[in-house]
Amino acid sequence: MSRTNPELQGRTPPFSEAVASSAYEERSVPPRVTKTPAIRWNLWAVRIVLVVSLSAAGCALRPFDLRVVPAAAAGLLLALAVLLAEARLRRAGLSSLLGGALGGMVGIFAALLVTLVISRTSGAESTKSFFGFLALFAFGYLGLALGSARGGEMRAEVLGSLVAEKSPRRESMKLLDTSVLIDGRIADICDAQFLDGVLAVPQFVLHELQLVADSSDSLKRQRGRRGLEVLQRMQKMPQVEVRILDDDSPHTGDVDHKLVELARRIGAKIITNDFNLNKVATVQGLSVLNVNQLANALKPAVLPGESMRVLILREGKEPNQGVAYLDDGTMVVVDGARRIINKSADVIVTSVHQTTAGKMIFGRLDERGDSAPGRPAAAAAAAGARSDAAARIASAARLPEPPPPERLPRTIFPEPDAD
Repeated sequence: MSRTNPELQGRTPPFSEAVASSAYEERSVPPRVTKTPAIRWNLWAVRIVLVVSLSAAGCALRPFDLRVVPAAAAGLLLALAVLLAEARLRRAGLSSLLGGALGGMVGIFAALLVTLVISRTSGAESTKSFFGFLALFAFGYLGLALGSARGGEMRAEVLGSLVAEKSPRRESMKLLDTSVLIDGRIADICDAQFLDGVLAVPQFVLHELQLVADSSDSLKRQRGRRGLEVLQRMQKMPQVEVRILDDDSPHTGDVDHKLVELARRIGAKIITNDFNLNKVATVQGLSVLNVNQLANALKPAVLPGESMRVLILREGKEPNQGVAYLDDGTMVVVDGARRIINKSADVIVTSVHQTTAGKMIFGRLDERGDSAPGRPAAAAAAAGARSDAAARIASAARLPEPPPPERLPRTIFPEPDAD
Protein backbone atom coordinates (compact mmCIF):
# COMPACT_ATOMS: atom_id res chain seq x y z
CA MET A 1 0.00 0.00 0.00
CA SER A 2 1.34 3.36 -0.93
CA ARG A 3 2.21 5.51 2.05
CA THR A 4 2.13 8.85 0.20
CA ASN A 5 -0.68 10.55 -1.64
CA PRO A 6 0.63 13.26 -3.99
CA GLU A 7 -2.67 15.02 -4.40
CA LEU A 8 -3.12 15.28 -0.63
CA GLN A 9 0.38 16.44 0.28
CA GLY A 10 0.55 19.86 1.84
CA ARG A 11 -2.89 19.56 3.41
CA THR A 12 -2.84 19.94 7.18
CA PRO A 13 -4.86 17.13 8.74
CA PRO A 14 -7.42 18.18 11.33
CA PHE A 15 -7.10 17.16 14.90
CA SER A 16 -8.58 13.81 15.84
CA GLU A 17 -11.45 13.61 18.26
CA ALA A 18 -9.96 10.58 19.98
CA VAL A 19 -8.40 11.05 23.40
CA ALA A 20 -4.61 10.65 23.26
CA SER A 21 -2.77 8.50 25.72
CA SER A 22 0.89 8.78 26.72
CA ALA A 23 1.16 5.69 28.88
CA TYR A 24 4.01 4.31 26.79
CA GLU A 25 6.25 7.18 27.94
CA GLU A 26 5.80 6.05 31.53
CA ARG A 27 6.66 2.46 30.65
CA SER A 28 9.83 3.40 28.78
CA VAL A 29 11.63 4.19 32.08
CA PRO A 30 11.90 1.92 35.09
CA PRO A 31 9.24 2.56 37.69
CA ARG A 32 10.26 4.62 40.74
CA VAL A 33 8.81 4.19 44.19
CA THR A 34 7.21 7.46 45.23
CA LYS A 35 6.87 8.38 48.90
CA THR A 36 3.93 10.16 50.34
CA PRO A 37 4.52 13.34 52.39
CA ALA A 38 3.65 11.46 55.60
CA ILE A 39 6.43 8.92 54.99
CA ARG A 40 8.94 11.69 54.27
CA TRP A 41 8.10 13.52 57.49
CA ASN A 42 8.39 10.30 59.49
CA LEU A 43 11.85 9.61 58.08
CA TRP A 44 13.06 13.11 58.89
CA ALA A 45 11.64 12.83 62.41
CA VAL A 46 13.54 9.57 62.96
CA ARG A 47 16.76 11.17 61.70
CA ILE A 48 16.39 14.16 64.02
CA VAL A 49 15.74 11.84 66.95
CA LEU A 50 18.89 9.87 66.04
CA VAL A 51 21.07 13.02 65.94
CA VAL A 52 19.69 14.37 69.22
CA SER A 53 19.98 10.99 70.95
CA LEU A 54 23.62 10.42 69.95
CA SER A 55 24.56 14.01 70.92
CA ALA A 56 22.85 13.59 74.32
CA ALA A 57 24.55 10.24 74.83
CA GLY A 58 27.90 11.86 74.12
CA CYS A 59 27.19 14.59 76.68
CA ALA A 60 26.05 12.10 79.31
CA LEU A 61 28.72 9.42 78.85
CA ARG A 62 31.65 11.71 77.93
CA PRO A 63 33.87 9.04 76.28
CA PHE A 64 37.67 9.37 76.54
CA ASP A 65 37.13 11.82 79.43
CA LEU A 66 36.10 14.54 77.03
CA ARG A 67 34.34 17.67 78.11
CA VAL A 68 30.66 18.27 77.45
CA VAL A 69 30.99 20.16 74.17
CA PRO A 70 33.59 17.85 72.55
CA ALA A 71 31.56 14.80 73.67
CA ALA A 72 28.39 16.25 72.14
CA ALA A 73 30.36 16.99 68.94
CA ALA A 74 31.62 13.39 68.86
CA GLY A 75 28.03 12.12 69.15
CA LEU A 76 26.97 14.50 66.37
CA LEU A 77 29.77 13.26 64.09
CA LEU A 78 28.77 9.67 64.78
CA ALA A 79 25.14 10.50 63.84
CA LEU A 80 26.29 12.16 60.61
CA ALA A 81 28.35 9.06 59.75
CA VAL A 82 25.27 6.88 60.23
CA LEU A 83 23.19 9.17 57.98
CA LEU A 84 25.88 9.07 55.27
CA ALA A 85 25.95 5.28 55.48
CA GLU A 86 22.16 5.29 55.11
CA ALA A 87 22.35 7.46 51.96
CA ARG A 88 24.98 5.17 50.47
CA LEU A 89 23.10 1.98 51.25
CA ARG A 90 19.91 3.37 49.70
CA ARG A 91 21.52 3.17 46.26
CA ALA A 92 22.68 -0.41 46.68
CA GLY A 93 20.72 -3.27 45.22
CA LEU A 94 18.97 -5.89 47.24
CA SER A 95 21.53 -8.55 46.31
CA SER A 96 24.40 -6.31 47.48
CA LEU A 97 22.67 -5.59 50.77
CA LEU A 98 21.98 -9.25 51.46
CA GLY A 99 25.48 -10.25 50.41
CA GLY A 100 27.06 -7.56 52.58
CA ALA A 101 24.96 -8.51 55.60
CA LEU A 102 25.78 -12.19 55.23
CA GLY A 103 29.46 -11.48 54.65
CA GLY A 104 29.62 -9.16 57.67
CA MET A 105 28.06 -11.82 59.90
CA VAL A 106 30.57 -14.40 58.67
CA GLY A 107 33.44 -11.92 59.25
CA ILE A 108 32.29 -11.16 62.79
CA PHE A 109 32.03 -14.89 63.55
CA ALA A 110 35.58 -15.41 62.23
CA ALA A 111 36.81 -12.47 64.34
CA LEU A 112 35.16 -14.02 67.41
CA LEU A 113 37.05 -17.29 66.83
CA VAL A 114 40.33 -15.40 66.43
CA THR A 115 39.65 -13.41 69.62
CA LEU A 116 39.03 -16.63 71.56
CA VAL A 117 42.36 -17.99 70.36
CA ILE A 118 44.17 -14.76 71.25
CA SER A 119 42.63 -14.68 74.72
CA ARG A 120 44.22 -18.08 75.45
CA THR A 121 47.73 -16.77 74.80
CA SER A 122 50.07 -15.37 77.44
CA GLY A 123 50.41 -11.73 76.67
CA ALA A 124 49.58 -8.26 77.92
CA GLU A 125 45.93 -7.30 78.06
CA SER A 126 46.53 -4.27 75.93
CA THR A 127 48.07 -6.44 73.21
CA LYS A 128 45.23 -8.93 73.34
CA SER A 129 42.67 -6.13 73.16
CA PHE A 130 44.47 -4.57 70.22
CA PHE A 131 44.54 -7.83 68.25
CA GLY A 132 40.92 -8.55 69.20
CA PHE A 133 39.70 -5.19 67.84
CA LEU A 134 41.99 -5.57 64.83
CA ALA A 135 40.48 -8.98 63.99
CA LEU A 136 36.93 -7.66 64.51
CA PHE A 137 37.37 -4.71 62.16
CA ALA A 138 39.48 -6.62 59.62
CA PHE A 139 37.25 -9.67 59.30
CA GLY A 140 34.11 -7.60 59.52
CA TYR A 141 35.33 -5.33 56.70
CA LEU A 142 36.46 -8.23 54.53
CA GLY A 143 33.13 -10.04 54.97
CA LEU A 144 31.13 -6.89 54.20
CA ALA A 145 33.18 -5.97 51.12
CA LEU A 146 33.36 -9.46 49.62
CA GLY A 147 29.70 -10.18 50.37
CA SER A 148 28.58 -6.97 48.66
CA ALA A 149 30.78 -7.62 45.62
CA ARG A 150 29.63 -11.22 45.15
CA GLY A 151 26.03 -10.71 46.23
CA GLY A 152 24.76 -10.88 42.65
CA GLU A 153 25.56 -14.59 42.53
CA MET A 154 23.10 -15.36 45.33
CA ARG A 155 19.97 -15.09 43.14
CA ALA A 156 18.49 -12.64 45.58
CA GLU A 157 15.75 -11.66 43.13
CA VAL A 158 13.72 -14.66 44.27
CA LEU A 159 13.85 -13.55 47.89
CA GLY A 160 13.23 -9.97 46.88
CA SER A 161 10.10 -10.89 44.99
CA LEU A 162 8.74 -12.52 48.15
CA VAL A 163 9.31 -9.59 50.47
CA ALA A 164 8.92 -6.68 48.06
CA GLU A 165 5.67 -5.20 46.95
CA LYS A 166 4.38 -6.80 43.78
CA SER A 167 5.01 -4.48 40.84
CA PRO A 168 2.21 -3.90 38.33
CA ARG A 169 2.28 -6.17 35.31
CA ARG A 170 3.57 -4.53 32.19
CA GLU A 171 0.83 -4.50 29.60
CA SER A 172 1.45 -5.85 26.14
CA MET A 173 0.93 -3.19 23.47
CA LYS A 174 0.45 -3.78 19.74
CA LEU A 175 0.60 -1.01 17.15
CA LEU A 176 -1.93 -1.11 14.30
CA ASP A 177 -0.88 -0.16 10.79
CA THR A 178 -3.03 1.68 8.24
CA SER A 179 -3.13 -1.29 5.90
CA VAL A 180 -4.46 -3.66 8.56
CA LEU A 181 -7.27 -1.24 9.45
CA ILE A 182 -8.29 -0.87 5.81
CA ASP A 183 -8.15 -4.65 5.36
CA GLY A 184 -10.72 -5.12 8.12
CA ARG A 185 -9.90 -8.70 9.13
CA ILE A 186 -8.32 -7.49 12.37
CA ALA A 187 -11.82 -6.73 13.72
CA ASP A 188 -12.90 -10.34 13.19
CA ILE A 189 -9.72 -11.56 14.90
CA CYS A 190 -10.41 -9.32 17.90
CA ASP A 191 -14.04 -10.43 17.96
CA ALA A 192 -12.83 -14.04 18.18
CA GLN A 193 -10.64 -13.02 21.19
CA PHE A 194 -7.35 -14.13 19.64
CA LEU A 195 -5.59 -10.88 20.66
CA ASP A 196 -4.90 -9.64 24.18
CA GLY A 197 -3.34 -6.52 25.60
CA VAL A 198 -3.71 -3.00 24.28
CA LEU A 199 -4.24 -2.24 20.58
CA ALA A 200 -2.67 1.16 19.99
CA VAL A 201 -3.24 3.43 16.99
CA PRO A 202 -0.67 6.24 16.68
CA GLN A 203 -1.86 9.69 15.64
CA PHE A 204 0.13 9.62 12.41
CA VAL A 205 -1.60 6.38 11.38
CA LEU A 206 -4.97 7.96 12.16
CA HIS A 207 -4.03 11.05 10.14
CA GLU A 208 -2.98 8.96 7.15
CA LEU A 209 -6.24 7.02 7.35
CA GLN A 210 -8.15 10.30 7.37
CA LEU A 211 -6.20 11.59 4.37
CA VAL A 212 -7.11 8.46 2.44
CA ALA A 213 -10.75 8.89 3.44
CA ASP A 214 -10.69 12.52 2.16
CA SER A 215 -9.11 11.57 -1.18
CA SER A 216 -10.72 12.68 -4.45
CA ASP A 217 -10.40 9.14 -5.78
CA SER A 218 -13.59 7.24 -5.02
CA LEU A 219 -11.77 3.93 -4.51
CA LYS A 220 -9.29 5.40 -2.03
CA ARG A 221 -12.06 7.30 -0.28
CA GLN A 222 -14.04 4.10 0.16
CA ARG A 223 -10.99 2.26 1.54
CA GLY A 224 -10.25 5.04 4.02
CA ARG A 225 -13.83 5.14 5.28
CA ARG A 226 -13.77 1.39 5.67
CA GLY A 227 -10.66 1.69 7.86
CA LEU A 228 -12.34 4.28 10.08
CA GLU A 229 -15.43 2.10 10.40
CA VAL A 230 -13.29 -0.89 11.38
CA LEU A 231 -11.54 1.20 14.05
CA GLN A 232 -14.87 2.40 15.41
CA ARG A 233 -16.16 -1.18 15.49
CA MET A 234 -13.10 -2.31 17.47
CA GLN A 235 -13.57 0.52 19.99
CA LYS A 236 -17.07 -0.76 20.74
CA MET A 237 -15.83 -4.26 21.60
CA PRO A 238 -15.83 -4.72 25.40
CA GLN A 239 -13.02 -7.29 25.39
CA VAL A 240 -10.60 -5.08 23.43
CA GLU A 241 -8.84 -1.92 24.62
CA VAL A 242 -8.09 0.45 21.76
CA ARG A 243 -5.83 3.37 22.63
CA ILE A 244 -4.86 6.42 20.56
CA LEU A 245 -1.21 7.46 21.02
CA ASP A 246 0.16 10.96 20.56
CA ASP A 247 2.57 11.56 17.68
CA ASP A 248 5.52 13.00 19.60
CA SER A 249 8.18 11.24 17.53
CA PRO A 250 10.97 13.56 16.33
CA HIS A 251 11.32 11.45 13.20
CA THR A 252 9.94 13.30 10.15
CA GLY A 253 9.92 10.39 7.70
CA ASP A 254 7.00 8.43 6.36
CA VAL A 255 4.50 6.43 8.38
CA ASP A 256 6.48 3.18 8.17
CA HIS A 257 9.61 4.75 9.68
CA LYS A 258 7.61 6.44 12.43
CA LEU A 259 5.85 3.19 13.25
CA VAL A 260 9.14 1.27 13.48
CA GLU A 261 10.75 3.95 15.68
CA LEU A 262 7.73 4.06 18.00
CA ALA A 263 7.63 0.26 18.31
CA ARG A 264 11.35 0.18 19.16
CA ARG A 265 11.01 2.94 21.75
CA ILE A 266 8.08 1.49 23.69
CA GLY A 267 8.82 -2.21 23.05
CA ALA A 268 5.57 -2.92 21.23
CA LYS A 269 4.64 -5.30 18.43
CA ILE A 270 3.40 -4.22 14.98
CA ILE A 271 0.25 -5.64 13.40
CA THR A 272 0.23 -5.21 9.62
CA ASN A 273 -0.29 -6.95 6.30
CA ASP A 274 2.22 -4.79 4.42
CA PHE A 275 4.98 -7.03 3.05
CA ASN A 276 7.68 -4.32 2.96
CA LEU A 277 6.94 -3.07 6.48
CA ASN A 278 7.03 -6.65 7.71
CA LYS A 279 10.51 -7.18 6.26
CA VAL A 280 11.90 -3.86 7.53
CA ALA A 281 10.62 -4.40 11.07
CA THR A 282 11.82 -8.01 11.16
CA VAL A 283 15.33 -7.01 10.02
CA GLN A 284 15.49 -4.48 12.87
CA GLY A 285 14.56 -7.13 15.43
CA LEU A 286 10.95 -6.11 16.06
CA SER A 287 8.05 -8.51 16.52
CA VAL A 288 5.51 -8.35 13.69
CA LEU A 289 2.06 -9.95 13.54
CA ASN A 290 1.17 -10.32 9.85
CA VAL A 291 -2.51 -10.91 9.14
CA ASN A 292 -1.74 -12.45 5.74
CA GLN A 293 0.59 -15.00 7.31
CA LEU A 294 -2.10 -15.85 9.84
CA ALA A 295 -4.64 -16.34 7.06
CA ASN A 296 -2.23 -18.60 5.14
CA ALA A 297 -1.57 -20.65 8.25
CA LEU A 298 -5.30 -21.20 8.77
CA LYS A 299 -5.98 -22.39 5.23
CA PRO A 300 -6.87 -26.08 4.95
CA ALA A 301 -4.02 -28.34 3.92
CA VAL A 302 -4.37 -29.79 0.42
CA LEU A 303 -2.22 -32.78 -0.56
CA PRO A 304 -1.38 -34.00 -4.08
CA GLY A 305 -3.79 -36.69 -5.21
CA GLU A 306 -6.83 -35.26 -3.46
CA SER A 307 -9.88 -34.29 -5.49
CA MET A 308 -12.00 -31.16 -5.23
CA ARG A 309 -14.81 -29.53 -7.16
CA VAL A 310 -14.23 -25.97 -8.33
CA LEU A 311 -15.81 -23.44 -10.66
CA ILE A 312 -13.57 -22.45 -13.59
CA LEU A 313 -13.76 -18.66 -13.82
CA ARG A 314 -11.20 -17.52 -16.38
CA GLU A 315 -8.35 -18.55 -18.64
CA GLY A 316 -4.86 -19.21 -17.37
CA LYS A 317 -1.55 -17.84 -18.61
CA GLU A 318 -0.55 -21.07 -20.31
CA PRO A 319 -2.54 -22.53 -23.22
CA ASN A 320 -5.47 -24.75 -22.34
CA GLN A 321 -5.40 -23.69 -18.66
CA GLY A 322 -8.30 -22.60 -16.50
CA VAL A 323 -8.22 -20.72 -13.21
CA ALA A 324 -10.54 -21.23 -10.24
CA TYR A 325 -10.57 -19.94 -6.66
CA LEU A 326 -11.41 -21.58 -3.36
CA ASP A 327 -13.58 -19.96 -0.72
CA ASP A 328 -10.51 -18.59 1.11
CA GLY A 329 -9.11 -17.00 -2.07
CA THR A 330 -6.55 -19.68 -2.92
CA MET A 331 -5.86 -19.83 -6.68
CA VAL A 332 -6.34 -23.18 -8.40
CA VAL A 333 -4.75 -23.61 -11.86
CA VAL A 334 -6.34 -26.49 -13.81
CA ASP A 335 -4.80 -27.99 -16.95
CA GLY A 336 -7.20 -28.65 -19.80
CA ALA A 337 -10.01 -26.56 -18.30
CA ARG A 338 -10.03 -23.70 -20.78
CA ARG A 339 -12.96 -25.17 -22.70
CA ILE A 340 -15.23 -25.35 -19.65
CA ILE A 341 -15.03 -21.76 -18.33
CA ASN A 342 -18.00 -20.81 -16.09
CA LYS A 343 -18.64 -24.50 -15.39
CA SER A 344 -17.92 -26.66 -12.36
CA ALA A 345 -15.44 -29.50 -12.70
CA ASP A 346 -13.85 -32.21 -10.59
CA VAL A 347 -10.11 -31.58 -10.22
CA ILE A 348 -7.31 -33.80 -8.98
CA VAL A 349 -4.52 -31.90 -7.19
CA THR A 350 -1.09 -32.48 -8.72
CA SER A 351 1.09 -30.06 -6.72
CA VAL A 352 0.91 -27.26 -4.14
CA HIS A 353 3.30 -24.28 -4.15
CA GLN A 354 3.76 -21.80 -1.29
CA THR A 355 4.74 -18.30 -2.46
CA THR A 356 5.18 -14.97 -0.70
CA ALA A 357 1.76 -13.91 -1.95
CA GLY A 358 0.04 -17.08 -0.71
CA LYS A 359 -0.60 -20.66 -1.71
CA MET A 360 -1.19 -21.87 -5.29
CA ILE A 361 -2.72 -25.22 -6.21
CA PHE A 362 -2.13 -26.94 -9.55
CA GLY A 363 -4.37 -29.71 -10.77
CA ARG A 364 -5.89 -31.48 -13.75
CA LEU A 365 -9.38 -32.51 -14.73
CA ASP A 366 -10.67 -35.73 -13.26
CA GLU A 367 -11.49 -37.90 -16.29
CA ARG A 368 -13.35 -40.36 -14.09
CA GLY A 369 -15.87 -37.76 -12.94
CA ASP A 370 -19.14 -36.91 -14.59
CA SER A 371 -17.76 -33.55 -15.62
CA ALA A 372 -15.09 -34.92 -18.01
CA PRO A 373 -15.10 -32.98 -21.31
CA GLY A 374 -16.02 -36.01 -23.54
CA ARG A 375 -18.71 -37.47 -21.32
CA PRO A 376 -21.33 -34.70 -21.55
CA ALA A 377 -21.14 -34.55 -25.34
CA ALA A 378 -21.40 -38.35 -25.71
CA ALA A 379 -24.30 -38.51 -23.29
CA ALA A 380 -26.07 -35.68 -25.08
CA ALA A 381 -25.52 -37.32 -28.48
CA ALA A 382 -26.87 -40.64 -27.23
CA ALA A 383 -29.87 -38.97 -25.70
CA GLY A 384 -30.49 -37.09 -28.96
CA ALA A 385 -30.26 -40.28 -31.00
CA ARG A 386 -32.71 -42.02 -28.72
CA SER A 387 -35.16 -39.16 -28.95
CA ASP A 388 -34.90 -39.06 -32.77
CA ALA A 389 -35.62 -42.81 -33.04
CA ALA A 390 -38.62 -42.49 -30.76
CA ALA A 391 -39.92 -39.58 -32.84
CA ARG A 392 -39.57 -41.53 -36.06
CA ILE A 393 -41.44 -44.49 -34.58
CA ALA A 394 -44.23 -42.24 -33.36
CA SER A 395 -44.55 -40.49 -36.71
CA ALA A 396 -44.59 -43.84 -38.52
CA ALA A 397 -47.42 -45.01 -36.30
CA ARG A 398 -49.47 -41.95 -37.22
CA LEU A 399 -49.22 -42.54 -41.06
CA PRO A 400 -52.37 -44.04 -42.74
CA GLU A 401 -52.15 -47.67 -43.82
CA PRO A 402 -51.97 -48.29 -47.60
CA PRO A 403 -55.12 -49.79 -49.17
CA PRO A 404 -55.06 -53.54 -49.83
CA PRO A 405 -54.17 -54.49 -53.44
CA GLU A 406 -57.02 -55.24 -55.77
CA ARG A 407 -57.50 -58.92 -56.61
CA LEU A 408 -57.90 -59.82 -60.29
CA PRO A 409 -60.43 -62.50 -61.22
CA ARG A 410 -58.88 -65.90 -61.68
CA THR A 411 -59.37 -67.76 -64.95
CA ILE A 412 -60.61 -71.24 -64.46
CA PHE A 413 -59.38 -73.67 -67.00
CA PRO A 414 -61.33 -76.91 -67.56
CA GLU A 415 -59.56 -79.94 -66.52
CA PRO A 416 -58.85 -82.42 -69.29
CA ASP A 417 -60.96 -85.55 -69.43
CA ALA A 418 -59.28 -88.49 -68.26
CA ASP A 419 -59.20 -91.25 -70.73
